[in-house]
Amino acid sequence: MSDSISFDRAAEFYDETRSYDPDLARATTELLTAELRGRRTVLEVGVGTGLIALPLHEAGVPMLGLDISGPMLHKLIEKAGGRPPFPLVLGDATALPFADDSVHAGLVRWVLHLIPDWRRVVAELVRVVRPGGALVIHLGAYGGPWEETRRRFEQIVGIALDPVGIGWHGEEQLDEEMARHGGRLRLLPPLARRSQESPAELLDGIERNVYSWTWPIPEDARRAALAELRPWAEGRFGPLDRPQVHETTVVWRAYDLPG
Repeated sequence: MSDSISFDRAAEFYDETRSYDPDLARATTELLTAELRGRRTVLEVGVGTGLIALPLHEAGVPMLGLDISGPMLHKLIEKAGGRPPFPLVLGDATALPFADDSVHAGLVRWVLHLIPDWRRVVAELVRVVRPGGALVIHLGAYGGPWEETRRRFEQIVGIALDPVGIGWHGEEQLDEEMARHGGRLRLLPPLARRSQESPAELLDGIERNVYSWTWPIPEDARRAALAELRPWAEGRFGPLDRPQVHETTVVWRAYDLPG
């Protein structure tokens, strides 16, 4: 296996911390279904608990899922009623266990920041997707109050917590890498995202160690940092239980591969 970050420990709380609100989840499924329907086999790398793949499967998109984490795949199966709803493979994104030109499209959401050799993942996807197919990718990102809080936490612990793979705002790098493989970029229609979480919810997540960027920090150091972070957050944002509204857009990038 590679040194990619595994989400074994996150299986029980992943949906709680990484899911979209119902409106955005529905809009995402509709957008991706329109893009992927008719492409036959669609491989999602980093399928996880099926947040994206299960609704697509239910919408009629023929899915194939791969993840490096067995517990995440078990959670997907549990959510699907106890049986795999579509083929699932335990494997490494940097060495996909599929033949050349064996699938018709690739799908990646919030994965490439977890993999140091993310360019190898891109190359592997290009290898297994048939000529004329497409890769559909969303890098994911923090923003607004949550980015500020994460950066302040980083300052307090004195350890750089940037992603081990491509940065959350690395779209330009991704576009350049895909262009090297002949991928032609299409931006899918943007989707509105409106977050109303409170600082208390984010701080609780840090205390519970549910975010991958807190995992490298020892328990005692994380809790000591929180003692400093809480008063900072209250001074910066006001009452910690007051929701902070942050509006942004979610843009999926589709790359058409040479035919």
